Amino acid sequence: MTKEETPPGQTHWSVRTMAKAAGVSPATVQRIWAARGLKPHLVKTFKLSTDPKFEEKLVDVVGLYLDPPDKAVVLCMDEKSSVQALDRTQPSLPMLKGRAGTMTSDYKRNGTTTLFAALDVLTGKVIGRCLPRHRHEEFLTFLRVIDKETPKGLDVHLILDNHGTHKHPDVQAWLAKHPRFQLHFTPTSRSWLTLVERWFREITDKAIRRGVFHSVPDLVAAIEAYLQAHNDDPRPFVWTATAEDILTKVQRGRVTLDKVQNQK
Repeated sequence: MTKEETPPGQTHWSVRTMAKAAGVSPATVQRIWAARGLKPHLVKTFKLSTDPKFEEKLVDVVGLYLDPPDKAVVLCMDEKSSVQALDRTQPSLPMLKGRAGTMTSDYKRNGTTTLFAALDVLTGKVIGRCLPRHRHEEFLTFLRVIDKETPKGLDVHLILDNHGTHKHPDVQAWLAKHPRFQLHFTPTSRSWLTLVERWFREITDKAIRRGVFHSVPDLVAAIEAYLQAHNDDPRPFVWTATAEDILTKVQRGRVTLDKVQNQK
C-alpha cells in the first residue's frame, strides 16, 4: 500500500480501513501516519493561474502593498454579491451553560443585496455601500462614492479582480474623466491577492452568518452597523509576502503539477 493507492470503492484511507488492509491495529496506523506527517482525511484546494500576465500583475499588486506610492491612497475593492437576507422558520435559542446557542437549519429567503467595499490598505478603514445588483451601473455608483470619500489631493490606486463590470466601456469613460483613479487588476484565479476578501470573511462570520433578517433593509442595517463599528476602530491587514516568495511557491506548484500530469 502506498500514498497513491486507495481502498476499493473509496477516495481515501481511514485509520480503520488501513489497519484492516494491513493486518495491524488502528493505533499502529496512527503512530506511523503521525511519524510521517500523513493526514489522508484532510484535503486542501488549489488553482494555479493561467493568466499570461500573471507575474506582471502579481508584482504590481504586491508592490502597492509593500511600497505604496506617495500622495496616494491604495484601496482593495471587491463586491460581495447576492448576500441573502435569511430569516429562520423558528426562533433561535440562546446559549446556556453546557449548551451552545442554536438556530433552525431551515430558513426563509427574503431577498438579496450586494455589498461593495473598498479597504484602505494603510488605515484599515472600509468604504462600503449596499446596492441592489452587481452590474457596471452599480460599480460606477460606487466609484463616485470612493471619489467623494477620499481626499481630492490624492491619487487613488484601486486593486480589484477581472470581473467584466470593472472593464465596461462606461467605466472606462468615467475613468478617463477622473485621471486620479488607477486600476490594478489581480491575476485571474487570484482573488486572495485582494485584502478586502479578508474583511469580507470577518463581516460574514461576525454579522451575517448567524443573523436573522426579516427583510433586505434589516440585512443592510446590520451590514452598515458592522461597517460603522469597524471604522470606529480600524486595524489594517499587514501584507508580508514578497512577489519573489510567491513566484517561488507558484513555480514549485507548477513543477509538481506537471510531474503528476506526466505520470498519467
